[in-house]
Amino acid sequence: MKTSGWEITNAGKLHLRNLGVSKISPAAMQVAVDLRAHLDKISDDETRSFVEEAIKCHEAELYRSAIVMSWLGAMDVLHKYVCANRLANFNTEATRIMGRKWKVAVTSDDLGKMGESDFLNRIEGLSIIGKNVKAQLKAALDLRNGCGHPNSLKVSANKSAAHIETLLENVFQKF
Repeated sequence: MKTSGWEITNAGKLHLRNLGVSKISPAAMQVAVDLRAHLDKISDDETRSFVEEAIKCHEAELYRSAIVMSWLGAMDVLHKYVCANRLANFNTEATRIMGRKWKVAVTSDDLGKMGESDFLNRIEGLSIIGKNVKAQLKAALDLRNGCGHPNSLKVSANKSAAHIETLLENVFQKF
């Protein structure tokens, strides 16, 4: 796609923020820069789309939206990892815990039929993630739930940055 005019690079955006052109602190902005640097490693177009939107929302100071979109990207990564690498084990574990309630998953979309908290419990049970990672991801899920529904919750650049950093360190860079 051709563009006309100038485009501000990530380094330029960070410099402008350091000059006080934006309310976002350099530290809170750095997480967007770090996540953007990770984009080249995301080969799946759908996942990349979620992550790009999360970055754009964070940079535009739409923090609730950034939290929701980054969570969607992280869940997409986890679903696709399980589908590609551990689907049979996952189905066995889900059936053991849920019984007839669980319809055997065939695709990553099928994994979305399970509640996200239950999904995190299942992948911890399979040692895909550890106990402490699961605790951090459940906290991130709770924040996403607070941001994704009408309520009076306020979030700042730092809260959004911390949420994104947790997902970057424990999902995007790992899987």
